[in-house]
Amino acid sequence: MEEKEPKEMRYGYTTGACATASTKAALLSLITHQPVSEVEITLPIGKQVTFKIEQARLRGNEAECSVIKDAGDDPDATHGARIVSTVSWTEEPGLHLDGGIGVGRVTKPGLPVPVGEAAINPVPRRMIREAVEEVLTAYGIHRGVKVLISVPDGEEIAKKTLNERLGIVGGISILGTRGIVVPFSTSAYRASVAQAIQVAKDNGCTHLVLTTGGSSEKHAMKLLPDLPEEAFIQMGDFVGFALKHARKAEVEKVTLVGMMGKFSKVAQGVMMVHSKSAPVDLNFLAQVAEEAGASSELVEQVRQANHATHAGQLMEEAGYPSFFTLLCEKICQQCLSHVEGGLTVETILVKMKGDLLGRAELCGEPD
Repeated sequence: MEEKEPKEMRYGYTTGACATASTKAALLSLITHQPVSEVEITLPIGKQVTFKIEQARLRGNEAECSVIKDAGDDPDATHGARIVSTVSWTEEPGLHLDGGIGVGRVTKPGLPVPVGEAAINPVPRRMIREAVEEVLTAYGIHRGVKVLISVPDGEEIAKKTLNERLGIVGGISILGTRGIVVPFSTSAYRASVAQAIQVAKDNGCTHLVLTTGGSSEKHAMKLLPDLPEEAFIQMGDFVGFALKHARKAEVEKVTLVGMMGKFSKVAQGVMMVHSKSAPVDLNFLAQVAEEAGASSELVEQVRQANHATHAGQLMEEAGYPSFFTLLCEKICQQCLSHVEGGLTVETILVKMKGDLLGRAELCGEPD
């Protein structure tokens, strides 16, 4: 299937927006005694959107409505999830919001929701409260309202996320700051990296391990088995961003674990290592090979290599482990320069199957 350009991609809606729509529909159903088939809500970005209600039920003194989450063209684990809101009256004034089946509960500090509460983030909480107040005002009703948000498949969906590591157990989080899901949103990914670093810090981690993805993280966990799970953070392509957040969190040490392709870019000073960012400079790798004592013929072979991994294979086969040590040192230097010192940086280069290629560590004093 041909890949779409970002501008052609279809936006979706957050779990927070879906929970708000479900709640508004359920409250309207409760008041009118008629199942509601669609509702309009206002997103945090000011846009008004109509949601189709997948299911609406009236049962005695409560109403239950659900929305099927549409994540647009974003590869989201929660796409297709049923977000349910059960609304009932309560004697106590105000809004009483909680999470039911499939909505996680916070068990670790560092998240925007206190420990012990349902993992419904502040913006969705505000959206739900405003939607409830809007409906009550429109009908001139002054009564307490109980809202229970649930996601029937939430516990299963959560297994595809990092929720458990962040201290969210029993289901997914109800999220969203803008109401819409931007396909392949870099801002959303960066926010998750920043949150993971905050959780690690608040749980006493002074040594973080930053990896570019699932494979490198799996290898990192084998190499550093004594560290708690929270210490391992998948930074994706956002090397510089993750390093700066780690520095801001005042951690003592950061270990980067990755492979030749992306880490060769970091050695050149490239801190955003997406495949469409700056290419690997094979002339740079040839220069490192020369520093490692490679023959002029081998240096030229590295220069003509197909890609960084191929260059690494040539140096490994020729018996130059110092090439990888040098590369790791350069990565550490670039990282320390990027954050202006203040912590220890270790770099571990691994192969696809996890075999160790090189390792180096540098301690940087703050500039």
